[in-house]
This record gives sequence, C-alpha cells and structure tokens, in this order.
Amino acid sequence: LATIPDAFLFTSECVSEGHPDKICDQVSDAVLDACLAQDPESKVACETAAKTGMIMVFGEITTNAVVDFQKVVREAVKRIGFDDSSKGFDYKTCNVLVALEKQSPDIAQGVHVGKAPEEIGAGDQGHMFG
Repeated sequence: LATIPDAFLFTSECVSEGHPDKICDQVSDAVLDACLAQDPESKVACETAAKTGMIMVFGEITTNAVVDFQKVVREAVKRIGFDDSSKGFDYKTCNVLVALEKQSPDIAQGVHVGKAPEEIGAGDQGHMFG
C-alpha cells in the first residue's frame, strides 16, 4: 500500500494578460460567450493556440448560433491591446486559423443527449485555476 506523504510541494504559474496562455484563455472565452449569447444551449469545446502573428482556434462546437469566429478572435486580441505589429501582435494583420467542427455524436451522447439538466456532464473538461 502506498502511504500519503506528510507534506508535498505545490507550485503554480502566474502570467500577465499579454502572455500567450492568457491570450488563448481570453480567445476561447470569447468564442464561448459568442455562442452562448445567441444559443444558451450551445456545447462548446474550443481550444486556442497562439504564436507570434498567429492564433488558431480548434475543437468541437454544437450550436444554432451563427458566429463569425474570425471577428470574435480579432476583437478579443484587440481588447487585450495588441493593435500594432510593434507590440509583437496586431489584431488587424494576425493570421487566424479556425478549425471548428460539430461535436462528435459519441461525445454528445455521453455528455448531454437525452439527459436531464442535472445529469449533463462536461465531457473531458478538467479544472484549473490561476
């Protein structure tokens, strides 16, 4: 049997708003918000990756909303303050790749199809903070 240690080391990372991790979080949040604004029943599993001059959003979304994802991404980057290439990023000229498709029927069945509201799960969603 494994024993539980008396103490353990816990670490976490803190980054500023312009850090790529935070940019990605805000872009993914903006995509979710845009879908929910039009369709409160939207199911959104959106990930975002960023590199100098480029943002890619990808994942699975099931919604009746009609969303211009390019515009949503660019507006999120603009709100953060990246509005000129001298800052290393410009919402007007960055490359935005959108690779979003409809949610897999297998995931839908396991998460929400045919379930009461209190039975609806979150798929493979994890918890994080920071």
